Amino acid sequence: MHYRTLGDSGVEVSEVGFGAWVVGTDWWGDRSEAEAAEMLQHALDAGITYFDTGDVYGHGRSEELVGRALADVRDEVTLATKVGYDFYNNPQAGHGELPKELSPEYLREAVDKSLDRLDTDYVDVLQLHNANVDEVTPDVLEVFDELREEDRVKAVGWAMGPSIGWLAEHERAVELEFDAVQTVFNLFEQLPGRHVIEAIREADADTSVVARVPHSSGLLNEQVRPETELEEGDHRGFRPDAWYETGWEKLETLRFLERDGERTMAQAAIQWLLSHDEVATVTPTFHSKTDIREWAAASDTPPLSPAEVERVEELSRTNFGVERSDGMDSLRSSVDGRDLEGTGKQYAGR
Repeated sequence: MHYRTLGDSGVEVSEVGFGAWVVGTDWWGDRSEAEAAEMLQHALDAGITYFDTGDVYGHGRSEELVGRALADVRDEVTLATKVGYDFYNNPQAGHGELPKELSPEYLREAVDKSLDRLDTDYVDVLQLHNANVDEVTPDVLEVFDELREEDRVKAVGWAMGPSIGWLAEHERAVELEFDAVQTVFNLFEQLPGRHVIEAIREADADTSVVARVPHSSGLLNEQVRPETELEEGDHRGFRPDAWYETGWEKLETLRFLERDGERTMAQAAIQWLLSHDEVATVTPTFHSKTDIREWAAASDTPPLSPAEVERVEELSRTNFGVERSDGMDSLRSSVDGRDLEGTGKQYAGR
């Protein structure tokens, strides 16, 4: 495993991180506490030191499981969590989005409760969870600054959600000098990551990218194949059929990234992300210990060559040779679509 630093915060992260949304929720299969602890320990054994959770995952359960499992190695790991959804006063309806709350009083209380569940005095990375650009007010920023001054937070981040908005939030996070921006970024869904990287380069900023969904929800690791039947409740079932069908066609154009005995397609997808200097860590959705072993090892596989990176660029410019839509051309926006101008994407409305 190799390690990088989030911005200029001094916070070190493993190049492959553990997205703890898989423990404490049933979105990717239900797990007992013992099974969750076993996965977290397996990740540690594989060299993973960055563990990314959120208070809303399982309404605190993910944080509790992470806190207990990592208690003995707290000083050896980097803990990240997220706040901003008020699940304390609102019932959860399936995978629907909860109301957000970012008042200074609420944020401080939420952080206190997260620290209690994580059984720690500080969190390495505190992230705003899917906040709209207009919700991140001077009062919110002041709370985050105070938490850092109190040594309860070492670095601050902004975790973006595709149903909330991407691009305007990315630009604002860089402008406000957040240490990290967490966003969807993978070979098939490049727009969000590329946009924030361009913003970072234009501003010569120190903001780092935390890339999530690196395998495009199961396509690039080939865990969702044409014959796959998704279980009831699996969040990926909400994607249109065209998204999967075009994805399988695109995948075949990327076979050159595989190296027999050296790099699998799933590992290549991670290495492509790591070829961007701005990407500090990649958080795959681990389903099993087998996933952890393979994907954590991606950090030690051969980096993509300049020729491979350029070939990916060429394929991306032509939509990997696929001429029809994947059914995902419309994106949400918190600024009425103004941030989507020039991207080729349509505004999906609110």
